[in-house]
Amino acid sequence: MSQTAEKTDQPPQTPSIDPEEVAKFTAVADEWWDPRGKFKPLHKFNPVRLSFIRDALETHFKLEKGLKTPLSGLKLLDIGCGGGLVSEPMARLGADVTGIDASEANIKTALTHARAGGLDIDFRAGTAEALLIENAGRFDVILNLEVVEHVANPAAFLKTSAGLLAPGGMIILATMNRTAKAFALAIVGAEYVLGWLPRGTHDWNKFLKPEELASPLGEAGLTCATPIGVSFNPLTDNWRLSRDTAVNYLLTATRPQASPE
Repeated sequence: MSQTAEKTDQPPQTPSIDPEEVAKFTAVADEWWDPRGKFKPLHKFNPVRLSFIRDALETHFKLEKGLKTPLSGLKLLDIGCGGGLVSEPMARLGADVTGIDASEANIKTALTHARAGGLDIDFRAGTAEALLIENAGRFDVILNLEVVEHVANPAAFLKTSAGLLAPGGMIILATMNRTAKAFALAIVGAEYVLGWLPRGTHDWNKFLKPEELASPLGEAGLTCATPIGVSFNPLTDNWRLSRDTAVNYLLTATRPQASPE
C-alpha cells in the first residue's frame, strides 16, 4: 500500500516517500490479514484484481491457461506490497516475487505471514528508487496497486517504476480517479457514511486521472492500454470489472521487446 515509513534512509524528496502517508499504514500493519479488520474492503476487492492480473499476464506473455503455476519463470516486483495480499497469490501462481514497501512494519507482517504459509518471497523494506540505484535488475512484471495515490511525486515515481521494467515486460496499476463520483463514493461514502475505511485514508486531491498515469509512462517508453473500471455491486456485495472508470480503475502498460542487434 503505502511506500512511506517512520524510519527511512531515503531523503525527504524521494518520490516514493510521503511521511504523512506512512503513519496511516504503519499504524495498522498488524491488521493486513484480518478479513474483518481495517483492510476488509481490500480483501473483498482482491479477487477481482487478482483475476485481472492473471488474465493480463497470461495474455501478454502468451502463457498456457489453466496451469496451477502459469507465472513460472516470470520475475515480479510488487511495489508498495503492504502485508503481502497480492505478493502471496503471485508466488503461489509460480512467479519469482520481490515485494517492497518502505514501511518496515508492513514488511515484518508480510514476512511473518509468508513464512507461516511456506512461501519464499523476497520482501524488503525499501523503495523503487533504491532498487534502481542498487541496479537490482529488471522485472518482467511490476505491480503498482493502490500505491501511486500515496506517493509524494506520482510522475517521478512512475518513471522510476518504468525504469525497473524489462524489455517486453508489463506494469499493472490500480488507483482511483479524481472525479466527483470518486469523491462521493470513495471518500464520503466509504469513509464517512459506511465506515468501510478509517476517515482520512484517502485524499481526493491525490487521486489520478488515467492520462496522468499514461503521460509519464509514455515518456518512459511504455505503451498504455485502455483503462478498465472496477465497480462495486451492493446487491451481490462484490466487485467486478466494468467500463466505468470514474472511481476505481486498472491500467496496464508494456515495454517493447528489445530490438535484435
